[in-house]
Amino acid sequence: MAIFMILAPYGAYSFLMLVTSAAISVFAASAICLATIAVDIARGRSVKILAAGSAVVFATIGLYVALVDPKLGTLGVKLSVDIGIFVISLGSMLARRPFTLQYAVETVAAETAAIPGFLTANYIITGAWTAAALLMMAANIALLYFPGLPLWSSLAVAFAARNTAIYFTKWYPEYCQIKYGAPAGALPTPR
Repeated sequence: MAIFMILAPYGAYSFLMLVTSAAISVFAASAICLATIAVDIARGRSVKILAAGSAVVFATIGLYVALVDPKLGTLGVKLSVDIGIFVISLGSMLARRPFTLQYAVETVAAETAAIPGFLTANYIITGAWTAAALLMMAANIALLYFPGLPLWSSLAVAFAARNTAIYFTKWYPEYCQIKYGAPAGALPTPR
């Protein structure tokens, strides 16, 4: 369920980019981010770096498209979103608060969160998402500089990068439990 809530704004944005304008797509994604923040607050959870940062990224891009450059192409919008997500993800690690840590701490017992490898595991998982964002950026940049490339190539890279990061997020905690002999549930497992 947590993965769905985390990825819902991006799924909606991606779908809407196919059927409507860029401005509507990013504003809708920003609204969904704000809704996920409201759900977290209503459940007594913390405001997440990723959700808040994504709301700002989507709204900023939407305002730019609406007020400054309405002719910014789909590729420019996609690249801007990918850059924003990359900055949020990398920035969270540089600030020593990998964005996955907030989700993980809320799904495990306090003594589990105190295990030394817990923070390291979150850095590694956040690093996987950072790498996925970097790959998606690179695919969009390739389309900008090599317009003859088929559009599906960028979509294939985005699909593969995102799904690999999702799989890794689910797999890595289980791997750590087996490798280090941690008790079941000792490391974060998305729900």
